Amino acid sequence: MGAERRTIRDRTESARAPPWHFLSSPSVFPLRDSNPSDRFPFVTLGLIGLCTLVYLYEVSLGQNLRAFFASFALVPGQISYGLQSGEMGLPAAVQPFLTSMFLHGGWLHLIGNMWFLWIFGDNVEDMLGSARYLVFYLLAGLGAGLAHYFIEPTSAIPTVGASGAIAGVLAGYLILFPRARVTTVVPLGFFIRVMEIPAMVLIGIWFLIQIVSGLLTTAGGSAGGVAWWAHVGGFVVGALLVKIFQPRRVMA
Repeated sequence: MGAERRTIRDRTESARAPPWHFLSSPSVFPLRDSNPSDRFPFVTLGLIGLCTLVYLYEVSLGQNLRAFFASFALVPGQISYGLQSGEMGLPAAVQPFLTSMFLHGGWLHLIGNMWFLWIFGDNVEDMLGSARYLVFYLLAGLGAGLAHYFIEPTSAIPTVGASGAIAGVLAGYLILFPRARVTTVVPLGFFIRVMEIPAMVLIGIWFLIQIVSGLLTTAGGSAGGVAWWAHVGGFVVGALLVKIFQPRRVMA
């Protein structure tokens, strides 16, 4: 799945696996949805542009990238120690929960996340309105970061990616457009088919995979560099908030 929040040990590791491991297969890839938008998606395009610019800056840092991640990525153990020791105030502790959602660990990570944001984000922005959508997106990202922090409060591995916020967008899309269909590339043995799959099926199975993978990881398995509970947290926050943020004039 494109929306993926990664724990970064180094850039090489984070770029190995395709970021759209959707429905447990890296080859199943959504192309477009069936919902035309009435409004121009200013915020969605702005977020895509901002994440891209930040990643280009990351690339330019070279050997200084690790120090940059230490300052702006989400490192749960660093926050826990800082708060317990009194060396970190609340504003400094909150900052990486915001900044980490604009960082990415590799080109595939960035492109996969931005692709899913483009497919699903424009419709959610259309329904919520640009200002409400931006706040909704940021709150989903914060919820994702908090979920990851509470599950792994002592982790020293920097966590980056927009996928927690995008998971919230997916939840919002599912609730706002339960009958939507998504044109998807699906491998069938030696053949590849392009077919329409109900968004409820596509996103629902993705969410189930996040929960199962998170439980297996918590039970002692390998996370594979993916912050599964961040995805779950962002999705739950998005599901809880989307109707609150939906303007009354467009509520069904």
